[in-house]
Amino acid sequence: MNALTDREKERYNRQIQLDEIGEEGQMKLKNARVLIVGVGGLGSPAALYLAGAGVGRIGLVDDDTVSGSNLQRQVLYTEAEIGQPKALCAQKRLQALNGRIRIDAYPVRLTAENASGIVADYDIVVDGCDNFATRYLINDTCVRLRKPYVYGAIREFDGQVAVFNHEGGPDYRTLFPDEAGMLSLPRPSKAVLGVTPGIVGCAEANEALKLILGYGDTLSGKLWHIDLKTLETHTISL
Repeated sequence: MNALTDREKERYNRQIQLDEIGEEGQMKLKNARVLIVGVGGLGSPAALYLAGAGVGRIGLVDDDTVSGSNLQRQVLYTEAEIGQPKALCAQKRLQALNGRIRIDAYPVRLTAENASGIVADYDIVVDGCDNFATRYLINDTCVRLRKPYVYGAIREFDGQVAVFNHEGGPDYRTLFPDEAGMLSLPRPSKAVLGVTPGIVGCAEANEALKLILGYGDTLSGKLWHIDLKTLETHTISL
């Protein structure tokens, strides 16, 4: 893409002032392509902050529609959008937030048939889904196409984040090698505090930004966990 415009320099001024970013880093963001699979509780904050930061192209994969019970935590949507496709509503909201970036909407479920074709167009995949089958599919597609995978998961007051398949690091199957066993588990409770996916989704966005910009230590080879009841966090090596 072309160099930063004066309007872009003004818009992103606060993060350009950071030594870790500067104008060179902002150009990296402008040229970056991030796919978010699932634009619900996790995907909503991740998408908002990546769009706000100026990631040049963001893809949104989700075949669901907005429901009233989503609004407690899925902050991309409004009451007026209940019943409408999430991917299209999210596209509209993000484009309103930042008209200088490209937002691609895929109002479909990620499947074995379409995953490679969609993922191939992006540099990083961010996990906003809520089931093991899709996570194994994301992982295996990222391994095949050599794309880093930013993983996030939540339950009630707890969340966890990791970065898989980055520069030879472990993948999702390192953490959960028994796919058949995981898929046979009972579906977990949907109970969740609204801010839990907000915090975890923001942590995922932070990992994606670190991957794009090359600063700090990523969660490659690590699993970060937070308990929102106590605000205790733990990071373990995989």
